[in-house]
Amino acid sequence: MVYDIQPFSVQDGPGIRTTVFLKGCPLRCPWCHSPESQEFFPQLSWISMRCVGTKICESSCIKACPKNAVELGETSIDSRSGESIQLVHVKRDLCDNCGECTKECYPHALFICGTSYTVEEIMKKVRPDRSFFARSGGGVTISGGEALSQIEFTLALLKQLKAEEFNTALDTTGFAAWKTVEMTLPYTDLYLYDIKHMDSERHKQTVGVPNEPILDNARNIAAAGGKLQIRIPVIPLFNDDMENLKRTAEFCAELGSAVTSVQLLPYHNLGVSKHLRISDTPVAEATPPSEAKMEEIKELFEGFGLPAMIH
Repeated sequence: MVYDIQPFSVQDGPGIRTTVFLKGCPLRCPWCHSPESQEFFPQLSWISMRCVGTKICESSCIKACPKNAVELGETSIDSRSGESIQLVHVKRDLCDNCGECTKECYPHALFICGTSYTVEEIMKKVRPDRSFFARSGGGVTISGGEALSQIEFTLALLKQLKAEEFNTALDTTGFAAWKTVEMTLPYTDLYLYDIKHMDSERHKQTVGVPNEPILDNARNIAAAGGKLQIRIPVIPLFNDDMENLKRTAEFCAELGSAVTSVQLLPYHNLGVSKHLRISDTPVAEATPPSEAKMEEIKELFEGFGLPAMIH
């Protein structure tokens, strides 16, 4: 179950890459910038700025819904014409994500997020970009959600990629059984590995799962000869205190030469608008950390001999 395939990505590992984003994640990070990645099933998504208004489309999406889950919503100003338009609203408690409304929505304001792919269908998309990968030192990254939650597909895709000599990266929270992670080792050139907090109770309270499996799996990957690009989201009022960051840096340093780099990812609020595409539930926002704060954190990690960068 895939929710996006992004070609020419330069954010998900070395070089130019194609990133395959799998749907479904066991964590529930409040700051998640891809909330559509959390559930394992296809979901109805609605982007208000694409909507042309019910007058133009004659409320076709409302009429198409068999569950009466699409209704008249608020009015807005069309950014293209400057005119007032009538938007729609999705009643999430009634919507079963059947997608009938999307068949009538020609501007694709309503669309289903989540599509089933086979390994071969993915390979057909990445093979044409082989020359870009070769010239830039790039390849294919499997991301999420949590790709380890769809381990059969992820492992089959990794095996096929390596059989065709593609560079591979696996973007993961690390929350899985070690035997699951271990299966990916022979086929993964680099793990993009999230570390969110060193205190397990704090970790569980905030994102819903403890951190012991995450830290243990990082140690095991390093001991097995795997390579790790550590990614640390810097979240205000969660993990940005210097005591926790010092413990994080100490942990990364203990992993030794397995750590190729540490990416410091300052919190941003881009996930807020994306959250509203699939839910009516308000989501918490925070103030992004300052440049000075990020530089201070970078210097902390560099002080432990770690190649840190602000991403």
